[in-house]
Amino acid sequence: MSNENRTKFIFITGGVVSALGKGIAAASIGSLLQARGLRVTMLKFDPYINVDPGTMSPYQHGEVYVTDDGAETDLDLGHYERFLDVSMTRSNNATTGQVYNEVIARERRGDYLGKTVQVIPHITNEIKSRIYAAAKSLPRCQVLIVEVGGTVGDIESLPFIEAIRQFCLEEGQENTFNIHLTLVPYIKAAGEFKTKPTQHSVMRLREIGVQPNALLCRCEEPVNKELRDKIGLFCSVQSSHVISAPDLDSIYKIPQRFEENGLGEIITEHLKLNSKKPDLKSWKNLAEKIENLPHEIDIAICGKYVGLKDSYKSIIEAFVHAGVENDAKVNLKWIDMEEVEKKGLTNQFDAVDGMLICPGFGSRGTEGKILSAEYARVNNLPFLGICLGLQCATIEFARNVCNLTDANSVEFDESSPHPVIDLMETQIDISQMGGTMRLGAYNCKLEKGTKAYKAYGKSQIRERHRHRYEVNNNYLERLKKQGLTIAGLNPETGLVEVIEIKDHPWFVGVQFHPELKSRALRAHPLFREFVAAALRNKLKR
Repeated sequence: MSNENRTKFIFITGGVVSALGKGIAAASIGSLLQARGLRVTMLKFDPYINVDPGTMSPYQHGEVYVTDDGAETDLDLGHYERFLDVSMTRSNNATTGQVYNEVIARERRGDYLGKTVQVIPHITNEIKSRIYAAAKSLPRCQVLIVEVGGTVGDIESLPFIEAIRQFCLEEGQENTFNIHLTLVPYIKAAGEFKTKPTQHSVMRLREIGVQPNALLCRCEEPVNKELRDKIGLFCSVQSSHVISAPDLDSIYKIPQRFEENGLGEIITEHLKLNSKKPDLKSWKNLAEKIENLPHEIDIAICGKYVGLKDSYKSIIEAFVHAGVENDAKVNLKWIDMEEVEKKGLTNQFDAVDGMLICPGFGSRGTEGKILSAEYARVNNLPFLGICLGLQCATIEFARNVCNLTDANSVEFDESSPHPVIDLMETQIDISQMGGTMRLGAYNCKLEKGTKAYKAYGKSQIRERHRHRYEVNNNYLERLKKQGLTIAGLNPETGLVEVIEIKDHPWFVGVQFHPELKSRALRAHPLFREFVAAALRNKLKR
């Protein structure tokens, strides 16, 4: 293959501490290359031994991001999709667990012809094969950006760094580009930035055999040229390739900031990529709109993982996107459903303009969600329920409108006399927890005249799911008779996808996860219309 037509590879590692924002940085770099007319896709390597994050508590790993093809993945894939507007697949995320699973399965089949199976070459070869597979997941892919989770120096990430070393050697320097994201802390007592952590982080990376081509220096304030020169000298990186990455008030300003610092040009010149002049007008407009929103609304977020906001990362970003399209800043008021369950409703919702009930699993906090759904229904508060949010709204309606006082979900009460939420038929005989839910994109047919239909502007939609329980169709007629609108059904299974309350300003529950399809430059229709309803509610009040 000629050098002009082959895929080029960018590797992003992190140093000093975790949670510096590698995923957002990677996605922002991808958007810079897209703005130059290049076809870009992403790959996230997660060093943990879990096969995927599907069985983890959100407090361990934040939200689980689900792709169209049903993969449960790292939340960074959400950043990739939101920034690039490219749908990821299971090829775009790999874990240590998946890598070892595959290698051990091959050993059991005898594929290694009696050889001793080792980290080098067998594990590293499997890692490299996943890099190539991710590049092939996008037809005519010109650039693959590979993010390695964790921090350089962690024992878990060593096989991935070693695989990158081998990969860069095999593909050649002109086809690979290494970016190291590192922390440059400001010591307030001394009144100065400190570069030593970055020096040591790069030293660890170079000991493994990987030399960064550029450094992204995360910092509270911009790092000046003198410090960048010092960092470049001690890390063997051109000072012009030492990029200051200070804290910004919006992550959607990062692509423009990177471009201003020359990162896009540095990468394209090194990789000899033929590209057009970058067009970041849409990103500039987005950043300006976020800064100058004329309206402001407050939305109650009802969940049970509110102690870690990353548990609801896609919901948070979906509100940013929807707010921009409604010229409104959306303030989120986090309400712990366990507290509501224990203490009941006080004045949590008195000053909010709308309510969202979050997805989740297990009985903890669900009675709080049911109480909250009742408040929204009775008080005409604009409402959006997602997954478990739909289920809790259905239970509340069954109890308080249909007089089925013992209505519940079998997830919370297996002996409920009125299981209005039941285990899906396809889930009955499943005992293994990982990757066995109803996962990925499924069809939904919307009823004309409903709020959901008006939001989407069409009757056929396809949305992503992650659940085991469903609305029990044996109760549909009773629910509908009392005023619950079944606004959307899966045409293949008849499963309820969307519910609404007709005589309500805006009350919508969905079994799927609309937040997973919201994009930075294109808000999701349901979030857009929910925010619009909340804004109308505020103006009316």
